[in-house]
Amino acid sequence: MQQKKKTLVVGASEKPHRYSNKAIRKLLRYGHEVVPLAPRDGQVAGVPFVTGFPKIEDVHTVTLYIGPARQPAYYDYLIALKPKRIIFNPGTENPVLLQKAQENGIETIENCTLVMLETLLF
Repeated sequence: MQQKKKTLVVGASEKPHRYSNKAIRKLLRYGHEVVPLAPRDGQVAGVPFVTGFPKIEDVHTVTLYIGPARQPAYYDYLIALKPKRIIFNPGTENPVLLQKAQENGIETIENCTLVMLETLLF
């Protein structure tokens, strides 16, 4: 049985064709607690988005769905959450955030959350 991991999805979208939306739904199907973070209010599968930089306890995984150009505003916030790992989904790879995370003892993974869930690597 897989361990359930509280996961912050950065760049959540209500649009069903977006990968962040698909990831939220799949994480929920696999029984993980999901915290969708977005720039505006919304929800996916009945889970409301959080906005801004809320204090969230016990985040295991951060999975990124925003590109490197939008990430600098989140650097300090994400590091302060002290997640166990950050997943850089395709198109979100960022050597600056990767280095900051590693310097703070956070595991970094360049992979696709959807694929990781399907192959039980999540």
